[in-house]
Amino acid sequence: MSSKHIHVAVGIIKNAEGKILIAKRAKHQHQGGLWEFPGGKVEEGESALEALVREFKEEVNITIHSAAPFMMIKHDYGNKKVMLDIWISNHFSGEAYGNENQLINWVLPEKLGHYQFPEANREIVKAL
Repeated sequence: MSSKHIHVAVGIIKNAEGKILIAKRAKHQHQGGLWEFPGGKVEEGESALEALVREFKEEVNITIHSAAPFMMIKHDYGNKKVMLDIWISNHFSGEAYGNENQLINWVLPEKLGHYQFPEANREIVKAL
């Protein structure tokens, strides 16, 4: 049985106070109930940055104006392999809101360790 490969665009969005936006995954999702840095699957014919902009608008009501590559992480969950294409930005507009009824929170980088993240996200937490 081969596992699925998924390319995911992930955003580290920092506000004026230096806090980072995180969102809680729905219980029914893979890694449900854990916190994550928002983002989503890169669709066919879409760049990672285009996916990031689209996903942030859809999920958390934020328009990203520019972002820079931050890091890449490959992780194998057994049934699913993910490649996280992580971008960082403090150039955005809009009021963050959980458009999919998910909890969201702005967190200082040093407080990220108080939240439970999927295994693949732990490297991001360490890097921040």
